[in-house]
Amino acid sequence: MAENHAQNKAKLVCEIRRRFEADYVSDKSDKYDPRDVERLQEDDNWVESYLHWRHNVVDETVKMIDESFQWRKEFSVNDLSESSIPRWLLELGGIYLHGYDKEGNKLFWIRVKYHVKDQKTIMDKKKLIAFWLERYAKRENGKPVTVMFDLSETGLNSIDMDFVRFIINCFRVYYPKYLSKMVIFDMPWIMNAAFRVVKGWLGPEAVSLLKFASKNEIQDYVNVEYLPPHMGGTDPFKYSYPPLVDDDFQTPLCENGPVASEDETSSREDIESDGKETLETVSNEEQTVLPKKVNSTELTSKAEENEKVDSKNKAFKKPLSVFKGPLLHISPAEELYFGSTESGEKKTLIVLTNVTKNVVAFKVRTTAPEKYRVKPSNSSCDPGASVDIVVSPHGGLTVSAQDRFLIMAAEMEQSSGTGPAELTQFWKEVPRNKVMEHRLRCHTVESSKPNTLTLKDNALNMSDKTSEDIYLQLNRLLESNSKLEDHLQRCIWFQQLLLALTMLLLALVVTFYSSYH
Repeated sequence: MAENHAQNKAKLVCEIRRRFEADYVSDKSDKYDPRDVERLQEDDNWVESYLHWRHNVVDETVKMIDESFQWRKEFSVNDLSESSIPRWLLELGGIYLHGYDKEGNKLFWIRVKYHVKDQKTIMDKKKLIAFWLERYAKRENGKPVTVMFDLSETGLNSIDMDFVRFIINCFRVYYPKYLSKMVIFDMPWIMNAAFRVVKGWLGPEAVSLLKFASKNEIQDYVNVEYLPPHMGGTDPFKYSYPPLVDDDFQTPLCENGPVASEDETSSREDIESDGKETLETVSNEEQTVLPKKVNSTELTSKAEENEKVDSKNKAFKKPLSVFKGPLLHISPAEELYFGSTESGEKKTLIVLTNVTKNVVAFKVRTTAPEKYRVKPSNSSCDPGASVDIVVSPHGGLTVSAQDRFLIMAAEMEQSSGTGPAELTQFWKEVPRNKVMEHRLRCHTVESSKPNTLTLKDNALNMSDKTSEDIYLQLNRLLESNSKLEDHLQRCIWFQQLLLALTMLLLALVVTFYSSYH
């Protein structure tokens, strides 16, 4: 079934490319950016995003691509950069990416109070929207965003329906499949009529993504850690420019202690962890100095035991999906799967494979450095070789869907060294445009253990439980059934008592009424 679906999707993608080339490119080649036309022929995900939004209708999809590509050429989207946007607009802080919603989607903030309707600046503001969305699209490749329309402290001079319509069109036509939802916060009653119009612009396929929220409801969509104080949150983030607001990725801790970073200082906790690890290392070295007689049987059994543990860990963490980048192939492609606390296996594995002819330096960063230990987090990979990176939550900290990991990689010259000092210097000097970046989300695999005992679960898990476990669970089940029966009996007794009292009251009323007539 899945194979047939994939084949049908591939046929649709080929048909879209053929139709667009025949019906549009031949006649309107000057209306498109050649880079977009080339990407359409190579990037299946991009074609599928348009198909998905147009419900796999070829004619509608091709029209949508035509409209989108003309807009991209008009706005020079492929060439948008910080220098394309007026500095005052970047400093204003009215539009930016920061934080995540409860589903792990990036938050795209639009602080409406900073917008004043002005025909002289509207084009620059539209370019700023396009700049952020294109920047995000290139990095995340199809992962949706949640738009946060913050209408707090908004006056009538901030209402600009042309600008709102442009934002709607960005997700409806130009960046299809990127909208997770649009949260409208603290909307004044005077704008109710305006947002009825917005619903019409969104269309029936997207109107369900429009969410209205007050201060009491906003936490249904975003946790307090990513909400500003005026929304009832605890996020200390304050917008400033320069530099551009990014995902706030930081260097995590290595399993052997803190990793030196050129732009971050180790916390007190990290230093203590490092000291503790050093003491353990010294202690271990002292123990190895002392001669100890070990027979060959013990050595063999320990080697076999270690081999079994390693094979078990690798089998559990073996990633399947692969992101094929220009320097590294990264597996998994999108999500890191961690076991739950109950399962006892919380570590996961990232596999990097060097597909170049030179040494590739890499480093791993995360949005939650205090949560994770990564080994190695800053190293290099030889040509054609693979490196396994072990990622494990620290202590009892919980993995969150909002957490992200960033893999950064850059090709090194053959004469460059790969020691810690050389790598630190390399990352200071390497140009930004030479660095490959890939982001990974976190996902927790829920435990398969049942919360309640059912006959079906009992049959499936019989082999994994001892007789004593099953006996105890059955006793609990019988006890709970007994309590339920007692509760039902009390309810029935109470209903009967209530009925008797009602009948008695009715009899008294009839008697009283009869005595006066």
